[in-house]
Amino acid sequence: MIRRFVLLDRDGVINQDSHDYIKSPEEWQPIVGSLEAIALLNQHGYQVAVITNQSGLARGMFDEVDLAQIHAKMQRMAVEYGGNISAIYYCPHGPDSTCNCRKPKPGLLLQCAADQQIDLSATWMIGDSYRDLQAGIAAGAQPVLVKTGNGLKTLTEHPNLNCPIFDSLYDAAQYLTSGQ
Repeated sequence: MIRRFVLLDRDGVINQDSHDYIKSPEEWQPIVGSLEAIALLNQHGYQVAVITNQSGLARGMFDEVDLAQIHAKMQRMAVEYGGNISAIYYCPHGPDSTCNCRKPKPGLLLQCAADQQIDLSATWMIGDSYRDLQAGIAAGAQPVLVKTGNGLKTLTEHPNLNCPIFDSLYDAAQYLTSGQ
């Protein structure tokens, strides 16, 4: 059985991003409509996984316990809106790492595909940064840009992107679930 997934970046797509990093559950605040978008995707047969770089771990800005609490809040709030996040994959390494899991490298997407038994060519990767799109393409997924978070900056720096572009995760979810 083919499992339908949508892969989401976290900061700037689901929640408000911060140049100072999201270091605690209190700092994690959803973008308007993002939790409803996850519920909408679920209602239309999509499972949702989060694929996120978390270099704040390597920088010592927060630890694994803090990150687990942030993710528990995100999952709890998604449930409150009728949604479910099936899995969360994160890279704990810093930007200078040679790991294969830090986007724009495809390692987290490939790990998710192996764990969840999904076909990445039939999977959407929604992000707000160019590295999210690059990781999606490198893994064989279909990239989607949202203008929240770093999305407008990404669009300014890369005006000729060849992928669907939406104002928000909710707009992207409406498109994906409309049968277009």
